[in-house]
Amino acid sequence: MDEHYGLPPGTVTIAPNVLATIVRMTALAQAGVLRLSPRTPAGLGRVLGRGAVAEGLRVEIGDDNSVTVEVHVIADPSVTLTGLGEALQTRLARAMEHMVGMEVRAVNVFIDEVKVAATNAG
Repeated sequence: MDEHYGLPPGTVTIAPNVLATIVRMTALAQAGVLRLSPRTPAGLGRVLGRGAVAEGLRVEIGDDNSVTVEVHVIADPSVTLTGLGEALQTRLARAMEHMVGMEVRAVNVFIDEVKVAATNAG
């Protein structure tokens, strides 16, 4: 039935906080990521309505509607850190392109810490 109708007039707007949620969920789903870093990325003042900043991540939307992602993670020491960073870049770019349809300008991954399990000193 829907094939008889074209796109109706109007716009589709995706809130920047939705983009931040997609980044957070995608990063946390990656094996080797224990959690997002508790720090907030620098550049909060530059976002101003064209992006979102949350704990451990920043999403900026360019004038051309492309997106730049910055994510700060705490990693599991059992993974190869460069491999983890590259996997995150790929997964985050795919998520933005497939879920939102936005071109990805850059995905910057910062591994802020490697969390080593505490041992009991006897």
